[in-house]
Amino acid sequence: MAVVLGLSAGGVLLIVVLGYAQVRAEHSEAMATARGVAALIDRNSLPRLIAVAPNVQVQVIDEDNKVAAVSATARDQLVPMLTPEQLDGLADGHEVPIAGYLIGYEGTASVVQLTAGPPTAPLRILVARSTEEIAQSVHVLRITLLILYPLLAALLAAVLWRVLGAALRPVDALRAGAEEITDGTRAGRLPVPDSHDEVHRLAVTLNDMLHRLDAARARQRAFVADAAHELRSPLTNMRTELEVAQHLPDDTDWPALTDDLLADVQRLSRLVDDLLLLARSDEGVITARVEEIDLGQLVGEAVQRYPGVEFDEPGKPLPLLAEPDALARVVTNLLDNACRHRRETVAVAVAEDGSDLLVVVTDDGPGIPEEDRQRVFQRFTRLDDARARDAGGSGLGLAIVRELVRRHRGAVTLGDAHPGLRVEVRLPKP
Repeated sequence: MAVVLGLSAGGVLLIVVLGYAQVRAEHSEAMATARGVAALIDRNSLPRLIAVAPNVQVQVIDEDNKVAAVSATARDQLVPMLTPEQLDGLADGHEVPIAGYLIGYEGTASVVQLTAGPPTAPLRILVARSTEEIAQSVHVLRITLLILYPLLAALLAAVLWRVLGAALRPVDALRAGAEEITDGTRAGRLPVPDSHDEVHRLAVTLNDMLHRLDAARARQRAFVADAAHELRSPLTNMRTELEVAQHLPDDTDWPALTDDLLADVQRLSRLVDDLLLLARSDEGVITARVEEIDLGQLVGEAVQRYPGVEFDEPGKPLPLLAEPDALARVVTNLLDNACRHRRETVAVAVAEDGSDLLVVVTDDGPGIPEEDRQRVFQRFTRLDDARARDAGGSGLGLAIVRELVRRHRGAVTLGDAHPGLRVEVRLPKP
């Protein structure tokens, strides 16, 4: 529709511009003839019969409105082309349209005036030209456009239909592929066209997005499955203990039973807290306050709750802008892992390293193979060796450590302690 309207507007504009251009050309030729006659008048060499082009009529009118000179082409050599009323107030260079039959032309004509001669005896030069050729040419153009316009519009519509159809065919394939993915009848990938254009790049981008969404759904399903599995263990223990307790005699050691139940409840509570912390971290929700702390003092207070852990005090304050509870959680998670898997010793050190502050936790346990040191930071990941689930861990400790350290723009790395494991937490100073 827009193309049709554009072609219509272009056709109308072409007719108007062509007609205006022809009228201006005719006017310029008439004025050129008038100026030629004026030059003869100024040289006092105006003949009675003026030689002009065959399609032009010229009359020279004196101040008494009498014909002083004419061209051989003029039809009437005695009567002026214009009436006194038309001549009155007519300015030089202006045109007056008249009926063509008055001067022997068909259709319409146009007369232009130019004044020449001395001011005391001015002469008016009238130049007439037929405008029928202009009207005929504009009419022919109008008829031609009326005939060719529908054909051109139909041809253009057909070309646009083919071109747009070819251009939108890959888009339609993408739409059909998206419907098949939605209906579950197609794998989670859209068809990629062979053309290396915008549609090709769109398909590649959408497939990358679908891949990320599939990976996110897979991680979510794995997370839910692992969480359900972890929650099932303490709940099963509690249910079993309570079912057994229903059949125990009155002289049962109830405090010991409640201690077992309390241990399972605490384990369940820690697991729920860990899951909630990771969920909030995934959503970018941070509610803790940031304040200036002494990193050495915070680590020392955490170490005091673990008997037998060696602490190398830094010897000076190490100020840091951080979330106290989050960093305390980092230290306690690392100490829990180290104490769970140590043979004899666990050591903690806090130091300053250039523009960073370091917290180093080492143990003399079995360590972690180098090929598994990135995998253990994934959620619910346990190794099949000494660092297994028999010690009661949920597989979330190091994942939480990494999330909390990243929140502080830091990094956590695993290395060898010869023997054992060395965990280094690096935090940028303020």
